[in-house]
Amino acid sequence: MKKYLFVIVIALTSQLAFCQKIDKVINATEVERIERILSADDMEGRRTFTPGIDKAAAFIAAEFGKSKLKFLGDNTSYYQEITMTRSKPVSITGMLDEAPLTTENVVVNTTAAQLSINDLQAYEVVAVKKDADFNQTVFPLFESGKNCLILVDSAHLRRFRSMQRFAGNPKFPSSVSQVFILTANTNPRAIQLRVENEITQQSLRNVVGVIPGKSRKDEYVVFSGHYDHLGIGRPNEQMDSIYNGANDDAAGTTAVIMLAKYFSKLQKNERTLIFVAFTAEEIGGFGSQYFSRQLNPDQVVAMFNIEMIGTESKWGRNSAYITGYEKSNMGEILQANLKGSKFRFEPDPYPKQNLFYRSDNATLAELGVPAHTISTSKMEEAPNNEPNYHKVTDEIETLDMNNMAEIIKAIAISSRTIISGKDTPTRVAKPE
Repeated sequence: MKKYLFVIVIALTSQLAFCQKIDKVINATEVERIERILSADDMEGRRTFTPGIDKAAAFIAAEFGKSKLKFLGDNTSYYQEITMTRSKPVSITGMLDEAPLTTENVVVNTTAAQLSINDLQAYEVVAVKKDADFNQTVFPLFESGKNCLILVDSAHLRRFRSMQRFAGNPKFPSSVSQVFILTANTNPRAIQLRVENEITQQSLRNVVGVIPGKSRKDEYVVFSGHYDHLGIGRPNEQMDSIYNGANDDAAGTTAVIMLAKYFSKLQKNERTLIFVAFTAEEIGGFGSQYFSRQLNPDQVVAMFNIEMIGTESKWGRNSAYITGYEKSNMGEILQANLKGSKFRFEPDPYPKQNLFYRSDNATLAELGVPAHTISTSKMEEAPNNEPNYHKVTDEIETLDMNNMAEIIKAIAISSRTIISGKDTPTRVAKPE
């Protein structure tokens, strides 16, 4: 009996010491310090390709430096540089049968400076007829890796105009082109098209740090969040024009910085830990896409993507949900590690929103990685949704620092058997 009581006392003492240690690193005071800097007005809303996001990147890199993280792979800094290409049409000329082709009825999604089409057989021709579903017809073509000629009925004029805006966005350099033509002629006999584009190169950067594993260095656990936001827009009634993005996603980035600091002090990870602040989530997820291509997905054991944890979940404090909970057993592992605590992870309560494939976890998840997003964001219809989402009112005063600290601690505690190598989450089924 005495031996049994001694074991209990030792276990409780160890648990108390562990809690005291984590509280010294992850606490509301430190959460507020980091969150306040990232969401400050002088970050100018952290929009991509602006001085504000560069300033945020420098701050994150400095925090990684304080935690003595290593660089990723052959990188010589915490920056993972990404080159993007933006194309702007200078001239579009040609004919589709007897109809002229101009900038008014042609959109070219390409990174090429010049494009000539004189043979319909050279492109896959797809018609988006009047009664067709535009999204279901067009979006799979972007993933096909094929040159496509897309004939769009005028009934889809609004979507065609949106393609004009989309084509002007920065993108990864590629040899693939998609050509949209607004026309009622869905079965043309001939085409002659020449496009001249003005090409500019633009740079983005992820911020990445590493804690090498001890016995399983080639097995990776990723902790991530995106640090970009919407920048500066039109002033509201209070003359505030800065989209501070305190919750979206300075909150997730704060969590990544704090987890890096905590695990760096702990030094008990058998697997290699990668901490990454993604860029360009708001304009297409380019940061996470690029990052995912630099890794062998078979080596990535798990990904904790952290998105908008600054407000209470629909269940209140000390709770968060995991997107794609049913797609692997990672959520069950995390919950088992939290047994006896006041915190609980729940399955995603908003399945209709398809959140699992709408954040930076998506690229690795599609490659089979148990990559899940942890969030508290309420994604219901008004008035039960997040009132400050993508608004200038998303500021630090709307967040709960104490609850954020508890969520970050829960992520740290719940991940311990994964980073130690004891547990390995099941893989996500790759989409067909």
